[in-house]
Amino acid sequence: MFQLAAVFAIIYFMILRPQKKQRQRHDQLLASLQKGDKVLTSGGILGEVVHLKDDEVTVKSGEARLVIVRSNIANILNRSIEAKPQ
Repeated sequence: MFQLAAVFAIIYFMILRPQKKQRQRHDQLLASLQKGDKVLTSGGILGEVVHLKDDEVTVKSGEARLVIVRSNIANILNRSIEAKPQ
C-alpha cells in the first residue's frame, strides 16, 4: 500500500504539478495579451496582434491578417511576464 502511495506521489510531483504551473503561466500570458504585441503561434506563425475578442485574436503577418483562437498563442515575443528562475 505504501509503495502505491509513493508511486502516486512521484507522479504528482514529477508530472502533474509542473503541468499545472505551466498551464497557469500560459493562461496568465493569454490574459495579458494586448493590441500591438508581437506573438508566436503554436503553428509557428509570427505576427502582431491587431484585434482581440473573447476567444479570437486577429494577427497581422506580412500583408495577411489571420484570425487565430487565443489558446493557440504560444508566446509573446516583445515582453515576458514570467519571472526568471532562481
